[in-house]
Amino acid sequence: MGETTITTTTGPPTGAEPMGVTVNGAATPEAGAAEPAASPIPAARQAAPPGRAEGGGPEATAGEPAAAASHDPRTHGFLPERPPVRSMIGTWTRLDAMARAAATAPDREAAVALVERARRAGELAALRQRVSRLSLRNAEAAAMRIAVIAVSCGWCGLDPQAPAAREVADEAFLDLWAAIAHRIDHDQFVALPTLALHNWAPERKPRRHIPIDQLARTETLVPIVRWAPEGQPLSRLDRLMLAATRLEAHGIWLFRLAETLAGRSPDDSSTPTALRRLVRVQHALRAQLLAEAAELAAAPATPQQRAVLGALAEQGALEPPVLQAADAVLGIGGRRLGEGRRQLLRRHLPAQQRAWLSAMDRHCAPVRTLAHRGGPDAAVYREAQESLIALRRTYAALVQAAARPGTAPLTVAA
Repeated sequence: MGETTITTTTGPPTGAEPMGVTVNGAATPEAGAAEPAASPIPAARQAAPPGRAEGGGPEATAGEPAAAASHDPRTHGFLPERPPVRSMIGTWTRLDAMARAAATAPDREAAVALVERARRAGELAALRQRVSRLSLRNAEAAAMRIAVIAVSCGWCGLDPQAPAAREVADEAFLDLWAAIAHRIDHDQFVALPTLALHNWAPERKPRRHIPIDQLARTETLVPIVRWAPEGQPLSRLDRLMLAATRLEAHGIWLFRLAETLAGRSPDDSSTPTALRRLVRVQHALRAQLLAEAAELAAAPATPQQRAVLGALAEQGALEPPVLQAADAVLGIGGRRLGEGRRQLLRRHLPAQQRAWLSAMDRHCAPVRTLAHRGGPDAAVYREAQESLIALRRTYAALVQAAARPGTAPLTVAA
């Protein structure tokens, strides 16, 4: 997958508009320009628990907190605070191998057979006993691998603790799944936010510390667990997940603008300026998706990968978090989808992120009254809504392209 080009404008800003950043030819506002002088929704950034580094092993010291420390979405959106764990070690290498084998299995039956073989070998029970010793970062890495296995087996819609699930899925795997969900305090993690945002790594290790969103924007990303066999080109499903990750990285400006608009009066002079910048961001995100479309359409796909994509779509599990953030500001989803459907999409996000979206729903309500007004400010608001609708349609077209039958199916490695 080609690198995403970032070009910063060096000239001075003109008028009220900030200096811009070009993303594959589309301008986005500068980071500092989108941040408010004083956020109407304070989001205190607490110190994260000292999870082990990638080479330090997946097990944590006793007493480490089970929940992630809260973070300010303006810092890196809903991306993980650090790059995901690329390779697990110790006993957890078995889960690594199982996820990679399940992702490239020719069909669901083959993926289920892998799980049953691991159960008979006692591997699932051994992993279950070690869940409580995982650091939070490594627990999230394990959750991504559990999610890959679950969707490969056709189990993405199951509740691992429901009695009915035990009639469908392997009981030992469900126990491991439920334990991981408890460890990360997130029950509905088998969805795009986990499968995409926790399944990438920079192709080359950066020589210096780079903010996570900048790393995801500027470096060539590769999937940690590939849906295509090693040595084969990336599949459409791989490219869709990486496109969603880059969308989140470029969408950091949208989170900052959301905080800017929160609590603002529709009559505030800064409101139309922020809305115009929001339009620019959404146009840039749409350009980013369009840039991904050609490579995705040319990538190969297997019937199993299309089945995985279809199962996720059926569960409403393919919604990018950044689009939900834009929806919380502009209120389109609540009107077009219904509030119940809107909350259904959010269930795949961690509790802190759902809480942030709910806060945006409340605090951006005054801005949404522009929908019932006339005048230039209301016109800017409607333009922001229209640009979000266009962005959603572009993403939906990308998903549809990924789901089309492939002309050159991948050969599964033996």
